[in-house]
Parts: sequence; structure tokens; C-alpha cells
Amino acid sequence: MSSALPDYVTHYYVAGRPPFLSVSELTDPEWEAIRRELDAERFAGRSSRVFGRRYLELRRATEAKLRDQFIAVGGEPERTSPHYFVLGSSTWFRGLAHGMREVTVPLTGLPDRATSMTIPDSMTSMGLGGEFGLPVENRPHHGRVFRLSEIPEALEEFGLPEDEPGDYAGYQHRSFERYAEVQVWSDVILHIGT
Repeated sequence: MSSALPDYVTHYYVAGRPPFLSVSELTDPEWEAIRRELDAERFAGRSSRVFGRRYLELRRATEAKLRDQFIAVGGEPERTSPHYFVLGSSTWFRGLAHGMREVTVPLTGLPDRATSMTIPDSMTSMGLGGEFGLPVENRPHHGRVFRLSEIPEALEEFGLPEDEPGDYAGYQHRSFERYAEVQVWSDVILHIGT
């Protein structure tokens, strides 16, 4: 793990779709239709993202735990689910789909009261995957939610995961320490991107 602090965050999204879409805001029938589209993209070789039948259940449970922990450390979320970013950039995440697009925002443009970070992504860090048949590792930084102002100290203590492109086949069943995830719990971010 490295400890250099990036001064920006990146939101990745698939070409042809707007940024900042959230599956957590969908109804179950809406999600099922979207999941079928996402599966078709994966089977056609345009994406490597895996969205199993219980993905939305795991995503919502993760976000509820993440939100509760963010509030416990003094965060003030304005949304039920956050907008997701990678701290700095991620070659691995960019490679998940063909023609991936990105929005970058300087760290100084994020609202401290409504910004959190996990190392690595929240699905891994919050550790609920075991209930869904996914591997769970216990590392010192897992299960912890950091405020925006705590990011430098968190990276000094735990480092930034190594970002390296890799084989996407079966990634959801392997150790997942690829990037630090930044969550913005406010729609103010929709008006700040560069």
C-alpha cells in the first residue's frame, strides 16, 4: 500500500449513461430490469461488472451500515445512499467497462460534513459479504469510516491500496484491496464536477 495523498476524487460511469446514477434508488422491479441489461452487457463483453441476484440487497445493507457509522463519527448525511468516488483515480475501476467516462472533483470541493471514506470500497470494508456467500477478510482498516478531514491520517496509518489492472474474471470472489472509496452524502456534488 502507498501513502501518497491524491488531491482529487474520481467518479466513473459507463459511456451513454449519465453520471451519479444509483441503483439503491430503484424499486425492486426497476432493479431487476436494469440488472438484466447489465448482465447482457457483461455477456456481450462490454463490461466486467458482476451484479448477482442479491446485489441490491447487499448494496442497501452496506449503505445502511456505512451511513450509521458515518453519523457515529460526526457525519451529517443528506442522502440515504451516497454518490461514489475513488480517491484519486483507479486503472482497475476504469477498466471495468469499455469507454468508461469520469468526473473528477478536487478534495477541497467536497463537503466535509457529508463526505466519508473507506479503505477499500465500502462493500468490502463493511464486511457483510459473508452473508451473501462472498469472501470476508478482517483487516485493521475494514469496518472503519473516515471523515474527509481524517483522510490524510487514515492514509498515513493504513496506506492507499495498490492500483493495478488485473484479471476481472471472478474478482468478486477474491481479496479486494484495489482503491479507497469516497462517499459523498449530498447532491451538492452534482454541481461541482470538472
